[in-house]
Amino acid sequence: MAIFDVTAFDVTVRGAGVFGLSVAFACAKRGARVQVIDPNGVAVGASGGIVGALAPHVPENWNPKKAFQLSSLLMAENFWSDVAETGGGAPGYGRLGRLQPIADEHQLALARGRAEGARALWQDNASWEVVRAEDLGAWVPPSPTGWVIRDTLSARLHPRKATQALAAAVLALGGEISNEGLDQGAVVWASGVAGLSALSEDLGKPLGNGVKGQALLLDLDLGQAPQLFAETLHFVPHVDGTLAVGSTSERTYEVADEVDAALDALWEKAREVLPAVRDAQILERWAGVRPRARSRAPMLGVWPGRRGHYVANGGFKIGFGMAPKVAEVMADLVLEGRDRITDGFRVEDSF
Repeated sequence: MAIFDVTAFDVTVRGAGVFGLSVAFACAKRGARVQVIDPNGVAVGASGGIVGALAPHVPENWNPKKAFQLSSLLMAENFWSDVAETGGGAPGYGRLGRLQPIADEHQLALARGRAEGARALWQDNASWEVVRAEDLGAWVPPSPTGWVIRDTLSARLHPRKATQALAAAVLALGGEISNEGLDQGAVVWASGVAGLSALSEDLGKPLGNGVKGQALLLDLDLGQAPQLFAETLHFVPHVDGTLAVGSTSERTYEVADEVDAALDALWEKAREVLPAVRDAQILERWAGVRPRARSRAPMLGVWPGRRGHYVANGGFKIGFGMAPKVAEVMADLVLEGRDRITDGFRVEDSF
């Protein structure tokens, strides 16, 4: 009688958001047989959003989290190009930089000091400079000092389309994506807010929570313009001729995926901050809940007490920017047993 191997997959990823699909893609690229399981489908929740501002931390007070993010942002162009080439999807990636107004003389001095920090920390990979607003053309945030920060490290992509492009790439590599299924092989839990709740319950410790965000998508084609960051708002021009504006950050909320008065307030503020958007048509109003680890850093590594189970969660506002590096280190750990996870990112670091 023939004996068949009933294990069809080397890796099971629970969660079809950006972390889960990025890990699945990285594992499949290395030849692993991969399945992704998510009862809600691809790009639902935080990874189905519309803003997509991939922006760095300020180049000062350097720490492992900032170094990890820098490495990931520098990997992003090749990563998303590979995703697009493999699966045929369009993530909407573009490293077009970011402009930020400088409010007063104190902030101006800080910005100039950070320019020095960027030269030392980012080296020749990107720049952070202080420039005259009047030299930048029409697409620039109003600045009380007349000065603006311009960095060349920030990039943009369309979160929903990027997640869908990842799914297409996983399928093109022979992976499977489904709403249900049995765990096979190593299991990577990248299940967002629900995953943080399950992990907290299993370990008996509060390890994270969900933070609601709301954003707008406008009919405003700005071509290859940089993103703007002003008065805590991101204005992100997308390649499809839209402009995303976001987002709120709500620790308490009643309905996770419904817009409400907080988004109306955001729109009012956006029109005050940036007159150029005042007459733009709203194409979409979006709301979703982002997984925030207690440590505020991505939570990666072995699920304590569960052999063969791993965690990749807690991307919060920087998940898409961190995804290329997260995918790499998780594939190293899951497939090769190499632990290259940054200090402060392990599950145990959130205890």
